[in-house]
Amino acid sequence: MTTVTLRPQPAPAPQPAMQLRELVFGAACAAAVRATAKLGVADALGEDPATAEELAAALGVEPRPLRRLLRAVSCYGIFAETEDGRFVHTPMSRLLRDDDPNSLRFISLWCTEPWTWAAWPRLDEAVRSGGSVFHDLFGKGFFDYLHEDAHESAHVFNRAMTTSSMQSARDLVELLDMTGVSTVADIGGGQGHVVAGLLEKYPHMRGTLLDLPRVVEKADPRLREGGALADRADIIGGDCREDIPVEADLYIIKNILEWDDDSTRRTLRNVMAAARPGARVVIIENIVDDTPSMKFTTSMDLLLLLNVGGAKHTQESLVTRIREAGLTVGEIRPVNPYLHAFECTVPS
Repeated sequence: MTTVTLRPQPAPAPQPAMQLRELVFGAACAAAVRATAKLGVADALGEDPATAEELAAALGVEPRPLRRLLRAVSCYGIFAETEDGRFVHTPMSRLLRDDDPNSLRFISLWCTEPWTWAAWPRLDEAVRSGGSVFHDLFGKGFFDYLHEDAHESAHVFNRAMTTSSMQSARDLVELLDMTGVSTVADIGGGQGHVVAGLLEKYPHMRGTLLDLPRVVEKADPRLREGGALADRADIIGGDCREDIPVEADLYIIKNILEWDDDSTRRTLRNVMAAARPGARVVIIENIVDDTPSMKFTTSMDLLLLLNVGGAKHTQESLVTRIREAGLTVGEIRPVNPYLHAFECTVPS
């Protein structure tokens, strides 16, 4: 392994004026991360240190601007510069590689898509009105715009959600106690990575995936006809806000109770209507208070306000909604630094 000496980083703990200056240039940081992800810089850099010129030749870009970009992201711990002016990977830069099992490349692109740059400057309007600014900007709702007018952005969104879902599914499968559970239903479960992971781990179990028809048609191949788990899996195209035609021992509801209070109440009411007394309901959400990821979750909360008028929950607000639906709330515990699981039961 090559031994390298890293160039010393700037001294920590800047004064308040410098901290604020850095914050108001946050768009430059986000744009730099986006450019790094789009160009594929992390994939071009191997295990050996490389100069900006070597990376530029591999990427087909100009070396001097690339050095400026690398210098900027290195300030935030994405790559590090050696004393002789070469660049090496850091734990964060590796997360921008396509081949990293925990890759955040598509998440980084999704959070900096072109429409976001139009929406963020209107945040004061959203705060005044309490609603989305998206229709005023683009003449239609967020998801209609995404699928009708921004196909590349929709592709990035799908890749980002798939990546995020697969990563959190691994954590959730490890966390959940499945004692006494023979049937599990993943409500609004996207492509079904959670239910597929559970069926793989527990060969006695049957599982159901419920989501919108256009979503489940791209379900995890393991669940679809001919897949390794297909004989124990049911796939239902439907809207959980309208009906949940599934009876199960355990219902999983992950990251779908954030659009608005009405859809949250309707979904939980439908779970109560479908579930038998004593059934478990595990609700998994990002919460915006008392977590190590508050900078991330509060940012996502504001983005939800801008694009769909939704909101991430506090622990108190989510518990209130759950209890209003008639569920009994039990243990609340972290799944990972970004997600919390709320263990609930349907009263007998």
